Parts: sequence; C-alpha cells; structure tokens
Amino acid sequence: MASAFLSIVQKIIRKGNLTLTLANGETHIIGDGTGDPVAVRIADEEAEKFIRRDPTLKLAEMYMDGRFIVEHGNIYDFLAMVKQNTTNEIFDIPMAALLIGRIALQQLKSRLPVNHNKRNVAHHYDLSEKLFELFLDEDWQYSCAYYNPPGISLEEAQVAKKRHIAAKLLLEPNQRVLEIGSGWGGMGMYVAESTPGVDLTGITLSEEQLKISRERSQKRGLADRVRFELQDYKTMKGQKFDRIVSVGMFEHVGIGNFPGFFRKVHELLADDGVMVLHSIARPKPSFGTNAFIEKYIFPQGYIPSIGETLPAIEKANLLVRDVEVLPLHYAYTLRDWRERFVARRAEAVALYDERFFRMWEFYLAGSEIGFRWDELFIMQIQISKNQYSTPDSRDYIAANEAKLKEFEATRPPLEKVII
Repeated sequence: MASAFLSIVQKIIRKGNLTLTLANGETHIIGDGTGDPVAVRIADEEAEKFIRRDPTLKLAEMYMDGRFIVEHGNIYDFLAMVKQNTTNEIFDIPMAALLIGRIALQQLKSRLPVNHNKRNVAHHYDLSEKLFELFLDEDWQYSCAYYNPPGISLEEAQVAKKRHIAAKLLLEPNQRVLEIGSGWGGMGMYVAESTPGVDLTGITLSEEQLKISRERSQKRGLADRVRFELQDYKTMKGQKFDRIVSVGMFEHVGIGNFPGFFRKVHELLADDGVMVLHSIARPKPSFGTNAFIEKYIFPQGYIPSIGETLPAIEKANLLVRDVEVLPLHYAYTLRDWRERFVARRAEAVALYDERFFRMWEFYLAGSEIGFRWDELFIMQIQISKNQYSTPDSRDYIAANEAKLKEFEATRPPLEKVII
C-alpha cells in the first residue's frame, strides 16, 4: 500500500515543497521545491489505505485521529498545496463511484418529507457558547464579514457587513422585520437600533443561540420590540413583514427545499416589502456537499449556485431586484477565525478534546481553502414583489451606509456576554 499511496501523492503534488514520511519510515521529497516547505507523516499503513480510497473524508478523519500528522507548517498549508495542484485526473473509477453515491444519497435526503431541521441545527449551533467565543467577534457574527475598506479588523468588517445588509433593506421607521436564522441576535439588534420603532422578530432552531440572543436583547433594553423565537420558517403563518433578512441560513435549507423556502417568503413578505438574502454560493451546481462537512459539521447542508437559486425565486412570483457577489471576503473571515481559534488551542481542547480541536481546525482551514481556490463566494440577493419597492439605481446603498455610520458612532457599545 505504501507504493500506491506514494504514487497518488506524487501524481497530485507537482508544484510545492512536500516532505512525506510513510508508515514504513521512508521519507520522500515531493514537488518542484517551490514555496514554503510542508512536512507530513502517516502513522500507519491502514491510514494510508483509507486516505487513498476516500481522500475527501478520510484525510480529515485521519488528521482528527492523529494518524495524519503535520510536522512542519500546518493543515492549511498542506491543503493549500494540494488544492493548487489538484486536477480531475486523480479520480479513479472507485473514487468516482463513491462520489456519485454520496451525491445521490444527499439529493434523496434533501427531498424526503422528514423535517430534521432542528436536529441538524443543534448538531452545530448548540455546541458550547464558549467554543464560539474563542474566535468570533464581540457581536458573535458567525457569517462572512465585509472587508471594505481592505485591511480592516474582523470586528470592523463584521460591522461593515451588518451596515451593508441594512442599507439594502431600505429600512423605514416602525416597520415589521423578520430575520430567518437569527443566530446570537447581533444582526437583529443592529437593525432594530438603527431605525426608530422597528419591530423585529428573529427565528432560530438553536436553543443555545435563542438563550443568548434573548439575554442580549434584554440587556440592551430591546425586549419590547425585538423578539427571538424557537421557530421553523416552514410553520410560520398569518403574518406579514415589511422587511425580511436572512444571513448565513440559506446554506442549511437544502436544494430540495428551495421552492418551499421562497414560497414561504412570498407568503410572509408584504406587497411592497423587501428581502435581502445573504448566503454562501458556488460558481456552478455541485449537487452534493463535501463528505467531511456533511458528516461532521453541517448535516444536510448545501451550498447553492446563483443559477440554482434564481429559478426558485422566480417560480415563487418574487422579483430579483439586485444581486451582488462578494468574492474573497469569506476567505478573509475564515483566516481571522482560524488564526484566533488556533491561538486558543488549549482552551478549545479543555472544552472538548484534541480530536475535536483538530476537527474544527480542519473545518476552518478547509473552508478557507474553498473560498481561495474553489471559487466559492457570497451572494447577496435583494428580493421584492413590486418593482417600485426599490430604487432605480444602486446609489442609495452608499447613501444609506453613510447614515448608518452616523448611527454607529452614537450606538452604545456591545456588552460582553457572560458565559
């Protein structure tokens, strides 16, 4: 097996400077010697076999188990080297068959009339709040930040993200706003505080996020007009909202549920209302999710393409008013999260264990790779029922952001959540 494993690594890594130590103790220098050196070691022959047969899942699992060891550099460095060398030529028939089978299973799950939304959300978002505190900004924004202007801090970029979205919502005093996927409450509180009289309802399926968001809203004196509820969007009825916002939630809907999601948006949105959808997107359909992410991080999630999303909007009799692509902003966000998380390794290990730390390090590193090398991006889609609900040009966005900066200058500072 050693020779078979070595052969596939040599086939992949043509550029770079990789030192590979096999389970039998042999050490090989692979690549053309360019770039920063990376050294890895495989602990046993079974690990070599696993990675060779199923690299998209088993590389992560062997890293988690301490059987794929990075001895120089880090797991991001190794994954970046692989990704910059990878071509479709490495897929043999058994690997292709495995991939097709996984895609078919994920497609089937996304269309079954069984609602596992709450269970899937709890798998990730009901982890200890202390884990997320290790790497998120002070407002607990767990979605792509907006690094505009370039070079700003994570905290500044997360404020810029909220500002950019709020500007597109065209908020007016005393409007009713729905946030689908309200997280720890930061976006909802920003919307409510930025515009007088706004009445906001935020819905989530995470009990831990609900607890924190309610505590934060209470402390900021917003409980009379900012409500967070444990609620599935699918079961909401009999209400109309002037504005709807959804940030970092659409990735969990599943491709089979896109039509139902936008039909519900049509039902809940006022006739002159506006929605802003902020989601990870990919340049073309993939039909399935990375095996590691599906199993360990976001069960039954799916990253859509713009082309997969727009038909569902149109079929729901909604109008697309604006589409914006944010190309590398999530790569920058994930870089900052990963660096913060790794810097507090001891605390993460104390919360869970070494295997959990490596799992999350791999998740953050692999996700950053996706945005840097797989051309993933953020799409922001503005939606309405009425073409007169939004302006004729995009100049209003900058104008609204300027007003929101004035609000931010006088906004009371966010308090640290007591955990």
